[in-house]
Amino acid sequence: MSTPATSSLQRVLTTLSHQEPDRVPLFLLLTMHGAKELDRSIKDYFLHAEYMVAGQLRMAEKYQNDCFYAFSYAALEVEAWGGEVIFRDDGPPNAGEPFIRKAEQILSLEVPNIQDIPGLRRMLETISQLHAHNQGQRPIIAVAIAPFSLPVMQMGFEAYLDLIHERPDLLERLLQINEEFCVAWANAQLAAGATAICYFNPLASTTMVTPEMFRQLDAPLSRRMCRRINGPVALHFASGRCLPLMDDLADLGAAVVGVSMQEDLHQLKQKAKGKFSLLGNLNGIAMRHWNPNQAEAEVKAAIAAAGPGGGFILSDNHGEIPFQVSDETLLAISASVREWGVYPLQWAAQES
Repeated sequence: MSTPATSSLQRVLTTLSHQEPDRVPLFLLLTMHGAKELDRSIKDYFLHAEYMVAGQLRMAEKYQNDCFYAFSYAALEVEAWGGEVIFRDDGPPNAGEPFIRKAEQILSLEVPNIQDIPGLRRMLETISQLHAHNQGQRPIIAVAIAPFSLPVMQMGFEAYLDLIHERPDLLERLLQINEEFCVAWANAQLAAGATAICYFNPLASTTMVTPEMFRQLDAPLSRRMCRRINGPVALHFASGRCLPLMDDLADLGAAVVGVSMQEDLHQLKQKAKGKFSLLGNLNGIAMRHWNPNQAEAEVKAAIAAAGPGGGFILSDNHGEIPFQVSDETLLAISASVREWGVYPLQWAAQES
């Protein structure tokens, strides 16, 4: 009698329960590569739900990816507030000039209605179509920018830092407004068919703020967010470091934490063991120049460091693979996971 095939969703759920599935799950967090697959410009691709769906379906099959990534670009959440988005031919769209030009504007801000924003409705349609195609085989990962990090795009770094240090009253109001938007946006995506929310919070990493600032300004907010979002949450610091926060993160309620290639993956795994799973931590920037042998070596090193015992999903460390990463490299990463990620990882024990 043959053993039933393991679906990607089953594989992920097993590893999230800190058990060993058939192999290490692979999340290639690909956004712009779908435009290449369909021979479309990045702008054209992101402006059509049917293109994003077709791109995700193709890439999942091509790279044997264990997730669908229902994310287009972070500046979409600035667009929702009436901000400008600047499209590029070879990279992710970026937010334009900050729409909060004076701190006092925060007093008149109102939370956007999700259904009133064409770009947000387009992403909900993308998720809904992926859900219909998926039939429970792969997790659908959607994205929400954390309330603490969103102001960087809303008002710019310098103005936001001034707000943090000089106007705690307006900071509190902005974070409250952003919290309501983030909750509504995350839950709308879950209602459309997303499996989990990737909660991007780069400003909360110890690359950007001290652990004390994290505990004072972000931790209570993120703990509340994890409770208000109606599904599993993956905290992601978008390449930022988080090792000094590992005990704090265990208290927030997230199922997964995305970790940086700037920190020791084995040490991170030891800190997270039995508390939450890790997502990471391949270097997406360096990946642009990898050959297949380098890709295999990096995959092996990551699996050896964090794969034993489950609780690890192999991915890049930023949450978006650069447009310049070649098909050859992505295929090599996928093939290496299928070769070296099969449990039990006896070879990894021999190397450690």
